[in-house]
Amino acid sequence: MVANGRTAVLGRLAVLAAALIWGASFVGMKELTAVMPVQYVLAIRFTLSAAVMSLALLPRLKRLTRSTVWRGLCIGAFLYAAYAFQTYGVSLTTPGKNAFLTAIYCVLVPFLYWLVDRVRPDRFNLIAAVAAVIGIGMVSLDGDLSLGLGDGLTLVGGVFFAAHMVAIAKLSRGRDALLITLFQFVGTAVCAWVGALLFEEAPPLAVFTPEIVGVMAYLVLCATCLTLTFQTYGQQHTPPSAAAILLSLESVFGVIVSVIAGERPSPIVYGGFAVIFLAVLISETKLSFLRRKRR
Repeated sequence: MVANGRTAVLGRLAVLAAALIWGASFVGMKELTAVMPVQYVLAIRFTLSAAVMSLALLPRLKRLTRSTVWRGLCIGAFLYAAYAFQTYGVSLTTPGKNAFLTAIYCVLVPFLYWLVDRVRPDRFNLIAAVAAVIGIGMVSLDGDLSLGLGDGLTLVGGVFFAAHMVAIAKLSRGRDALLITLFQFVGTAVCAWVGALLFEEAPPLAVFTPEIVGVMAYLVLCATCLTLTFQTYGQQHTPPSAAAILLSLESVFGVIVSVIAGERPSPIVYGGFAVIFLAVLISETKLSFLRRKRR
């Protein structure tokens, strides 16, 4: 029982770590898509990530099975679709709106998981999901409610992120989280190279300045290898609806990073922080502490 409790805590901490790192990555993606076609950004990012993971996992590859390969590739296909729409979206909108509209997965995950695994969300899951989206809107939009093409593409990306989370919950269960993560990267990279070679022109070598290489290195090592390993491991020990709420904290972490860099958010942003933390509290405790007080 203690081990189960400890594992549950570690799973949630892993999901939180993923949210923290992703919170600092939206601006970097905006920089890359300003100088490089989207499909090439994804192809290079996930090819390098797969290479790094392969080197790190050489001893584990002896335990590789066909089941792990196809499961990872399927999850990678969802991840590719999610990132493709999100990355096209961020190239046509602001990082804040991109972060908010991506967070539609908070509401969708409980329903998709119900459809796939017949696990019905409770009222606390639904209340927490709606509260999280409201809070993220307060944090990310700060009064800008207009919608354009980039915002629509981002919304579609949010739907695929929800599908990706459900795919992880369903297909990675009982599997090696690191090997599943590796083949997520392989699946995403293959899809991205097909899209890049068919529909986009290769970027010139002059694009790869030290600054761009540094941004790509951060995305590969931190915002891909670490985060998706954390997410895959964390979701193996965290219900999908709870994981979605915890991942919604990436918008909070993103604003915190911008504050450290010198930005000064408006009071409504801090109100959004409070609403998101309320959503996490509802999701994690089901407000059981209030019921105890009534007794």
